[in-house]
Amino acid sequence: MNTIGSAVPEMDLTQFESELSELTETDDPYNIFANLLVEKGKLGKAELRKAQRLAVQSQQDKLPALLLKLGMVAERDVTDALAEVSGLPLVEKADYPDIPPLEDSISPRFMKTHGVVGLANDDEKASVAIADPLDYYVISALRLACAKPVLLSVGLATDIENAVEKQLGSGKSQMGQLVDTFEGEGDYDEDDVEHLKDLASEAPVIRMVSLIMQRAVESRASDIHVEPFENQLKVRFRIDGVLREVEAPPVRSTAAVISRIKIMANLNIAERRLPQDGRIKAQIVGKELELRVSTVPTMHGESVVIRLLDKDNVVLDFESLGFRGKPLQQFTEVLEIPHGIVLITGPTGSGKSTTLYTGLNKLNSPERKIITVEDPVEYQLPGVNQIQVKSQIGLTFAGALRSIVRQDPDVIMIGEMRDLETARIAVQSALTGHLVMSTLHTNDAAGGITRLMDMGLEDYLLVSTVNGILAQRLVRRLCPHCREAFTAMPELVEEMQLKRFVSGDKVTLYKPVGCDQCNDIGYRGRLSIVEFLTMSEELRRLVMTHAQAREIETQALKEGMISMMDDGLQKAIEGDTTVEEIMRVTTDS
Repeated sequence: MNTIGSAVPEMDLTQFESELSELTETDDPYNIFANLLVEKGKLGKAELRKAQRLAVQSQQDKLPALLLKLGMVAERDVTDALAEVSGLPLVEKADYPDIPPLEDSISPRFMKTHGVVGLANDDEKASVAIADPLDYYVISALRLACAKPVLLSVGLATDIENAVEKQLGSGKSQMGQLVDTFEGEGDYDEDDVEHLKDLASEAPVIRMVSLIMQRAVESRASDIHVEPFENQLKVRFRIDGVLREVEAPPVRSTAAVISRIKIMANLNIAERRLPQDGRIKAQIVGKELELRVSTVPTMHGESVVIRLLDKDNVVLDFESLGFRGKPLQQFTEVLEIPHGIVLITGPTGSGKSTTLYTGLNKLNSPERKIITVEDPVEYQLPGVNQIQVKSQIGLTFAGALRSIVRQDPDVIMIGEMRDLETARIAVQSALTGHLVMSTLHTNDAAGGITRLMDMGLEDYLLVSTVNGILAQRLVRRLCPHCREAFTAMPELVEEMQLKRFVSGDKVTLYKPVGCDQCNDIGYRGRLSIVEFLTMSEELRRLVMTHAQAREIETQALKEGMISMMDDGLQKAIEGDTTVEEIMRVTTDS
C-alpha cells in the first residue's frame, strides 16, 4: 500500500505537500484510504461504491467526511486510516491547547470549515492538526498562510471542532451549537400532529437526536434514557450497568426530540397517553444497530428508553462472559443432558438472555433442532428457529409452546417462565425427552425452586425435571490498562475471609483509576459472577418436604456449590473487578 509520509514523529508541511502532489499524479489518495478501510474490514465494498458515487455528486464533501455523515465508518477508524495513509502522527484530545496559538495566521472561518486547529507556535515553527490530510487544497492554503515551517498531525474531526470552538468561539459544545439554531418553542398543542411533525423535521432536532445516539454508541452504552421534567430534559446513558447523566437538549425542544425518536421508530406521535413500543434499524458510527424503543407517559411528557442492541459486540462464549472453573464445568455438563430443565435466574439486566443465547450457541449443531419462544427476539442465531411472542393476536408463551412440541424439537428455549401454564408445558416437554432452557426472576439459585412451587407447580414434577439452576449478576470489569493493585486492609481480609483465595498471607486487590481507554471511569465492560445449583438426591428430598430456600442453599453449599459472592471475590482477587462491585450487586444473605 502506498503511503505519503513514512510515519515519522513530525513532518514539515512543505515536504508533505510535495509528496501528496506526486502521489496525486499517479493515484487518488482517497482510493488508497478507502481500500485500506475495506482491507481492515471497517467498510464493505457495496457501501464504498455507494459513498464514492455520492462523493462524485457532492461538490463539498470529501470521501472521509461523507463516510462519517452516512454513519458507515466510526470516526476513530477514519482518522486511524487517514493517519496510516498520510504517515502523519495522531493527536489525542488532551494535546489541544485552550489558547489559540495561530489566531493571526489562520482565520477562524478557515479552521471551522476545513477542520484545522493550531497546536503550538514559536519563532521557528508552528504545529497544526488537520482532520483530512489528503485534501490538497487545504494543505496548499496552510503553506501559504504560514510564513514558517509547519509540522502536521492528524486529529479526530470532532476533537478538532471542539478545540476550535474552545479556542475561538463561545466555548459551546456541539449540542450547544445545535441549540442556538433550534427555533422551536415549548408551547404547542399536543393534538396538532402536523406541528409536532414539523418540529421533529427541523435539521437541528435531527442532528440533536443523531448526536445523542452517536455519543451513546461511542460510550458503549446499552440504554439511552430521555426523561422530561418540568424545567429540564434529562438524557442518561447506562454504561456497564450504571446510569450516567450526559449533556441534553434544552427543555423547549422536549416535544421535538421525543417526536423525532417516535417517528424513527414508526410510533404514533399523536398518541401521548399510552405506552408504545417500536424498533429502529440504524447505522451509527459504522455499526449496524437495532434500537428497541419504549415510551411511557409521565407528568411532564413521554419518557423514552432506547435499548441499543449491537450484534457485533455480543460474544457468545462462556469464558468471555466470566464463566470459569467449577461452575462452568458443571453448567456445560448439565447442558449436555438430552432432557430436563435448565433455569437461569437473576433480576432484570443481569445477563440471563446472553447466557441463554451462549448455551444455545454451544448446543447448536446440525444434529439438533432448536426452537425458541421469546419476547422479544433480541439476537438472531443462524440455524435456530426463533418465535416472537405476539400476545395481541393470542400468540403467548403457552400458546406457542403447545405447537412447538409437535415440531419435533430437541431443545426448547423459553424466554421467561411467567405463569403456571407455561411452567406446566415446559415440565411436560422435559418429561417427554426435550431439553428445556428458560429464565426466572429470583435472587439466587435456591430461590428458583421455591419460586416454581409458589407458582403452583407440583414438587414431584420439579424433582423429576429440573437438572440445574444458574443464578448470576453482572459486575463491571476493571480496565486492564489503568487498574492499580493495593494490599487489602486486614479488617477487609477478615470480614470477607479473603485468605481462602490466596496461598500466602498477603492479599492483593485492585482499584479503578481511569484512562483514555475507559473514558476515565476505571471500568470497561462487564462480566458475570455466578452460582450453579445441580440437583442431587438430598436436594430432591428437601424439595419434596417443601424446604425453604435457605435450607436448600445450605445443603447445596455443603455439596460443593460455589456461592455467587465467593465467585465474585475470587474474580476480585484475580484483578477482574472490585470488592465494591461485588457488594453492589449481591447480598450475602
